[in-house]
Amino acid sequence: MLKLEHDFPFDPSYGYSLEALLSVGVAEEPQDFDTFWKTRYKSALRLDPHAKLSKGRDVSAYWHECDLHYTSTDEMKIGGWCLIPREGKVERVLVVLHGYGGREEPDYHLKFPNTALFFPTARGISRSKSERISPDPLWHVLHDIQDPARYIHGGCVEDVWLGVSAALQLFPHCSGRVGLLGISFGGGIGAMALAYDSRIKRAHFNVPSFGNNALRLRLQTTGSGAAVQVFHRRKPEIVSITLSYHDAATAAKRIRVPVHFACALFDPMVAPPGQFAVHNAVSGEKELFVLRAGHHDYPEQEEEAEELLRELGGFFRKL
Repeated sequence: MLKLEHDFPFDPSYGYSLEALLSVGVAEEPQDFDTFWKTRYKSALRLDPHAKLSKGRDVSAYWHECDLHYTSTDEMKIGGWCLIPREGKVERVLVVLHGYGGREEPDYHLKFPNTALFFPTARGISRSKSERISPDPLWHVLHDIQDPARYIHGGCVEDVWLGVSAALQLFPHCSGRVGLLGISFGGGIGAMALAYDSRIKRAHFNVPSFGNNALRLRLQTTGSGAAVQVFHRRKPEIVSITLSYHDAATAAKRIRVPVHFACALFDPMVAPPGQFAVHNAVSGEKELFVLRAGHHDYPEQEEEAEELLRELGGFFRKL
């Protein structure tokens, strides 16, 4: 395979072969990792999301679109979209999480038969903006990083759990048939959410972030990861402690349902060793689609995307 052209002052493959990537492990975890997350999950499940769909409209021959609203922890108002198929009946729900760039509209190209698609946006971002949180990824990623219990990523995980609660409140007959998809930021947050939420039965994570944070802090990168590295150089102990509780690979060790992964060999924004750390940590049923690159354009990109979508159609058909 020819090397990708780029202008980065570092190698976004980090010198890892596929074989080496498949051997990346997890970082050391805090002794109370499970207690930390199980306590939060139990608290989140006690909340009523007050889910609501409004402003329904037909947006294509395939989809009817509604605005989605629910309440998460800390009284955060979460906004997003819900796509409902215009034909057939809803038999399952897929919750779809976005990257750190946010979301301006649903992914209309995701067409799974008899499936409602939920597109919540994380607290502080896009339709879930808050005066308390910067929507800029370079600041969002640092919000309350000094305190593991208040760090923004923990709240974003809770937003996913309440999103599942909202989905089941609106489509109660889909209990046992809820799936999850997440890309980049959403992939890492999704892995942390899935580790403790047994209501989610299948998941797909595309170039998932936040895997093996101890390793990621040492690999030159761009975007939100670079912002964390800069702050880590100033406050290494504070950052390391907080990130040890918010590590997608550590969480993935707890995942017990089938997961489909798309991990990249080259990625300047989410280092491939971190992505593969999440994949490798899952000990149960899993599938891997290897992308040539993530967060970077390349000639085969459209062809790979189509092939990946075909795989996902088969994967979620079993939900």
